[in-house]
Amino acid sequence: MRFRRRKPRPLGAISPQASAGEELTPHVPTAGRRRGIYLLPNLFTLAALFAGFFAIVQAMNQRFELSAIAIFAAMVLDGMDGRVARLTNTQSAFGEQFDSLSDMTSFGVAPALVMYEWLLHELGRWGWAGAFVYCAGAALRLARFNANLGVVDKRFFQGLPSPAAAALIAGFVWLAIDNKFHIKDVWMPWVALAITVYAGLSMVSSAPFYSGKKFQMGKSVPFGVMIVALIGIFVISSDPPIALFTLFCCYALSGYVYWGYRWSRGQSNPAKPVPVSKPDAPS
Repeated sequence: MRFRRRKPRPLGAISPQASAGEELTPHVPTAGRRRGIYLLPNLFTLAALFAGFFAIVQAMNQRFELSAIAIFAAMVLDGMDGRVARLTNTQSAFGEQFDSLSDMTSFGVAPALVMYEWLLHELGRWGWAGAFVYCAGAALRLARFNANLGVVDKRFFQGLPSPAAAALIAGFVWLAIDNKFHIKDVWMPWVALAITVYAGLSMVSSAPFYSGKKFQMGKSVPFGVMIVALIGIFVISSDPPIALFTLFCCYALSGYVYWGYRWSRGQSNPAKPVPVSKPDAPS
């Protein structure tokens, strides 16, 4: 006995078994469920993006102190969106991509333009070249971070994180304005250029910078940690520009110091990506 393969009916065709006067509704396949986005963590990311955009606008209006404060605000908001996503179990691929684009604006483009509008334009081509080095370094650093996700030690960042680099730039601007530095002096634009280029190149370096990802907010800590936190809040609130710039200067140097320390002891760089071993091909 031979079986004849039945041809598929076209969409909306009436079954031959139906009676002549019976009305049949064409079968239309249901579309997949619409994919949405998680609102809460992305609101923090959107707020960080707005803070970066606000910093650029204020720099165009020659209000550089507000620009520096806005960059620090973007840094705080950027640190909250990931933690909120993990606490509420709302991580998504969309959120990761949105966060990267927001970081490029707030910590890549905004600090470079603020520094250029504030002081680097005094150096002509050297000024905009230094601002571009920083901007390109931030873009390369974010791209490398996304590419190396999951193949590096989570305790360390490979290169200076872009929020810390932006805080170094914004801290110097805020410090100089708050303490009324003589920015018309010959050496001031070159100091600004050196800090900008250092931050840009540090982002694409391989120096290991502590990430703090192993620190859990819900984990119990000794009572002395609260005393240290209280002292830190007092020091920062007493003079925020000096305290924040000093703090991020120390952090921007810590990766090279630790890298040199491990090199002197013959130890490998903990921030270097670990090659992923491919499964053996079946014999």
